[in-house]
Amino acid sequence: MKSLTVITDPVYNEPSHFTAYERFWLKYINDKRDLPFIHLLTAIHILVVPAAIILYTPLLQGWYWWLLYIPYFYISQMYFKGRFGLMLHCISHRRLFKKPYTWLYNYVIWFVCPFFGHTPETYFVHHMGMHHVENNMMDDASSTLPYQRDSLRGFLRYYLNFLFLGFRDTFMYFFSRRRKKFYMRLTYGEMSFFLFCIGMCFVNFKATLFIFIIPFLFARLVMMLGNWAQHAFVNLDNFEDNTINCINTKYNKVCWNDGYHAVHHIRPALHYTDIPGEFLKNKDKFAEQKIFTFDGIHYLHIFVWLMTKRYDKLAKNLVNVNNMFSSEDEAIQILKERTKKVKRQAA
Repeated sequence: MKSLTVITDPVYNEPSHFTAYERFWLKYINDKRDLPFIHLLTAIHILVVPAAIILYTPLLQGWYWWLLYIPYFYISQMYFKGRFGLMLHCISHRRLFKKPYTWLYNYVIWFVCPFFGHTPETYFVHHMGMHHVENNMMDDASSTLPYQRDSLRGFLRYYLNFLFLGFRDTFMYFFSRRRKKFYMRLTYGEMSFFLFCIGMCFVNFKATLFIFIIPFLFARLVMMLGNWAQHAFVNLDNFEDNTINCINTKYNKVCWNDGYHAVHHIRPALHYTDIPGEFLKNKDKFAEQKIFTFDGIHYLHIFVWLMTKRYDKLAKNLVNVNNMFSSEDEAIQILKERTKKVKRQAA
């Protein structure tokens, strides 16, 4: 296990000056700390969108098409996907653009999101309207509780269930609570994407398959893998304690401190640059509740080590805040205990 040392994750440092391009965008965004999102969106419009358009045209054929698509896939789905997905998470909690420029937000949701496998509106509806309300409890359509969380079979059931039934379950969650605004946004966002893909298949089936459909399947896999790791360890005495923190990891530098999931569930509207400080304020509470903090690793490490049952590796990277564990053996025992599935109670 590790001791809690210096936090190296990103916080806001005021630059000595803003470029002309940044000064232009400062007129449109609510918080100057969000300029990195503008840089990310700019890079996407330079590298991703034009390449996707070219792949739809007859300009490239045969191997020439693949010579462009392979780097396109890497840049869009491997390099930018996590950054964009977690930017989407941030701007769902905090408005990026000022109120008169809401159309810019809608442009991101309806035009940019599909390139990364996100159907319009559905992320906001699911995450803000249900996930944070239910906190991974049984009524959450993406709850990890009913699954054995160190089981590959359990994860595959979880992913396939969400892939094929997630829309239905999320829709029924809102419909049963008469939250029409949410289930209508969910419906027209999801259906619009599928109708768009069907229509574009008649334009260019190969391009639609590889630019929109496969990234959609990939995005849902990545989101479910992340949610699985974020909510893999459930306190069986208090199901509300089901989140973790990952600190001092490169992932936090490129994905806006997303590793601090326990902090995020306590202060969901907190700006990502304030999260490391909030973690330090709450570290005693986390230690008391035995909410796990991992140092130097991120959700993919946790997922892989859960699937391979390498609890020794998980414990090695666990931070023993305030000596919350008497030994590594005790930590491993608690880690194992908290991956057990929770049976649904009869209604």
